[in-house]
Amino acid sequence: MSGHPAPYYKATGREIEIFMAAAAQRLPVLLKGPTGTGKSRFLEFMAHQLDRRLITIVCHEETSAVDLIGRYLIQGAETIWQDGPLTTAVKTGAIVYLDEIAEARPDTLVAIHSLTDHRRELFLDRKNESIRAHENFLLTASFNPGYQKSFKELKPSTRQRFISIEFRYPDKDVETEILHAETGLPKEQANRLVRLAAQIRMRPELGLPETVSTRLLVATAALVVKGLPPRLAAQHGMILPLTDDDDTIAALTDMAALYL
Repeated sequence: MSGHPAPYYKATGREIEIFMAAAAQRLPVLLKGPTGTGKSRFLEFMAHQLDRRLITIVCHEETSAVDLIGRYLIQGAETIWQDGPLTTAVKTGAIVYLDEIAEARPDTLVAIHSLTDHRRELFLDRKNESIRAHENFLLTASFNPGYQKSFKELKPSTRQRFISIEFRYPDKDVETEILHAETGLPKEQANRLVRLAAQIRMRPELGLPETVSTRLLVATAALVVKGLPPRLAAQHGMILPLTDDDDTIAALTDMAALYL
């Protein structure tokens, strides 16, 4: 929102232009890509650019439609209605962000369908009431296509209700610039961390459920800036967060020794 400095975000393509066009047309936006590639930061940046409130809802297997829409609560002798975060966003014209939408229960996805087409309405079944979305309301979500593939896939009927922006890990020069800008780590040292991450990402035989994210790289760089030796920082900022397997840890530690 205005009055606060813009979150740092380094564009890697035309994602800003695409998002602005979608927002102008009030089109739902799905950000898809691996963990830690900047999806959440991008939305923080865009909310600042558009001067709109961002309401983030972290989805998980227990996330229900009631959690999003609202519920009746008993206060003393009265029963009152409390809006959920989605209802609040719909009424006030905020950007709502369903983080990892594929994790949510099916009834949650059904509840948002009427917001993703020409109706732009939210039905409150417990109140038997429909709310027309504020003109500035924007529905966004994120999805990691590679996570537990075939188990947590997003249904085509839901995916086709959104335009999509794909996020990938930045190329080495851009990622080096991100580490330098975020932490102040000298570019030469940042480049070494980035090269190590690139090697790990090219080693599917390691069997990692998730590979090195830009987020982990930034955390590692921050440790180095605070005075930790680069190898020690990489061990605790990159390697140990990725795996508990002793053989894999040993292999990653050897790789770190080559680059750092």
